[in-house]
Amino acid sequence: MSDKILELKDFTVKIEDKDIVKKADFSLKKGEVAVIMGPNGSGKSTLAYGLMGHPKYEAEGKALYEGENLLEMEPDERSKKGIFLSFQYPSEIPGVTVSSFLRTAINARRPKEDPVKVQEYIKLLNEKMKLLHIRKDFAGRYLNEGFSGGEKKKMEILQLAVLNPKLAILDETDSGLDIDSLRRVCESINKLKEENPDMTVLVITHYQRMLNHLKPDKVMIMLDGQLVKEGGAELAEDLEKNGYEAYRK
Repeated sequence: MSDKILELKDFTVKIEDKDIVKKADFSLKKGEVAVIMGPNGSGKSTLAYGLMGHPKYEAEGKALYEGENLLEMEPDERSKKGIFLSFQYPSEIPGVTVSSFLRTAINARRPKEDPVKVQEYIKLLNEKMKLLHIRKDFAGRYLNEGFSGGEKKKMEILQLAVLNPKLAILDETDSGLDIDSLRRVCESINKLKEENPDMTVLVITHYQRMLNHLKPDKVMIMLDGQLVKEGGAELAEDLEKNGYEAYRK
């Protein structure tokens, strides 16, 4: 069996017949931490939404997930098969508690006739909140209502922890975070990786600062919808020194 969890070839994502991501070629191994870096408008988030199957985004080309054609799967099927996308701007849902939302998210991935048992869920939630140093009263708050930027990202990481996906796509998780909040979020990601070394993580970001806390196996640069360079962690350091212009063709 291949050690690749995701393999893209000529992967193109369109919005209203306009190519935003243009023939992306890359693969991710099981357990790998990979990073896509690029300036605003380069197509990074569009790539993430195309992989997740957002209906606004039309994806074509080759996209294999664990050897299966990802593009033939509905968005909920992709989620059930273990793909997770954290949103850059999570929505507020007044009246729905964090705990209720997470339990619903778990059950959405399980057969309808086999929902998670209440005690099993409470134990799981408490374990993950303890692991991530999240106070218990957080679970009783309404989803993202009145949350700070750091709390919204904390919520996304808690959801990641509870769902325990095979492939986690983190879309600009560092956006809007101060230095301390960023460090705590990255520490949480590292803890989840320690718990589940086989989880593959794809980080999408503008800046090298997140990589001061994470240890990527692979760094890719995206400019104008195209992946123009791939390398190790040293690529991000070079990018920090020389900027994106140095990689334009």
